[in-house]
Amino acid sequence: MKNILFAGGLSMIGTLLGTRVLIGYLVRKGYGQFIRDDGPTAHHTKRGTPTMGGVVIIISVVLSYFLAHLLTWTSVSASALLVLYLFIGLGVVGFLDDWTKISKQRSLGLNPKGKLIGQAFVALSFAWLALTQFNDHRGVNPASTNISFLRDLSWLDLPLILAIGWIMLLIAGASNAVNLTDGLDGLAAGASTMVFAAYALLNVWQFNQWCGRESSSGPLCYEVRNPHDLAVVAMALAGACFGFLWWNAKPAKIFLGDTGSLSLGGALAGMAVFTRTELLLVILGALFVIETVSVIIQVGYFKASRGKRVFKMTPLHHHFELLGWTEVTVVIRFWIICGIAVSIGLGLFYAEWVVNQ
Repeated sequence: MKNILFAGGLSMIGTLLGTRVLIGYLVRKGYGQFIRDDGPTAHHTKRGTPTMGGVVIIISVVLSYFLAHLLTWTSVSASALLVLYLFIGLGVVGFLDDWTKISKQRSLGLNPKGKLIGQAFVALSFAWLALTQFNDHRGVNPASTNISFLRDLSWLDLPLILAIGWIMLLIAGASNAVNLTDGLDGLAAGASTMVFAAYALLNVWQFNQWCGRESSSGPLCYEVRNPHDLAVVAMALAGACFGFLWWNAKPAKIFLGDTGSLSLGGALAGMAVFTRTELLLVILGALFVIETVSVIIQVGYFKASRGKRVFKMTPLHHHFELLGWTEVTVVIRFWIICGIAVSIGLGLFYAEWVVNQ
């Protein structure tokens, strides 16, 4: 438990202090965000605000994870390292996208094909490693070929190639969903804090009822890998996002950028895969799902109706801005929605255990 608390605390301190340093550096270099011209006019004042804040989140999470293990003199695990690989890998793709925007002074970064190739490579390598490598003495791999909800669904066991495709789809969906949500000051960072904290709690519960512990083995034990160490990573992620909010809350001094949003979304997908709660992520991350679905509906209806729209603008948070809600009001209300969804998700997870006792 100590390394979980150490990781969360160190990561929060890292972003609280490190983000200020990064802001100063980016301001001196003139590396600011370019705002889309078709967005809400109130956002034009944000032009030039430093971006790529995800860099300090990535550094803080990685350092706090290893420092927590060093302080407690415990070993790292394959599962945690794989989540960090996914987290960093998608962060690199996002960084290249952010850097392209800055260096070419435009609101669009990498071309869609290049961005897709980068995401696909990271997701594919992660899925293959998680499904085929690093099996423990019990023969359990970090990931499962079963689609999961509150645990693996035995009747949804996929062939390896389809399981790899399913995991890649989860990663693409989660990373792009957080990216779409990152449009208002503090919105994505605050929501991510709640979801990662939920995964920390979920991992601690799984560790206490883990099939890998003789005292917990039984018909309802959780057949997962390294739940305690995954809790360390989840708490480090929650702490980093929470500390980053100090600088990202309105008026934001820095934005996550694609560096932060893609990496955080990837980490969410990694947590869902390794905790065997893939479909539960739809509930825990309901806010991200709603934002993504709003874009899908808007684009689909626009094409089908030849130019008509369901919403004033998407993602959905912009629709409410154009209805007259202030940015702070939208963010706080969306945080409340996220908190309710997280509570429902955790409640379902715990209820499954209680009902089946």
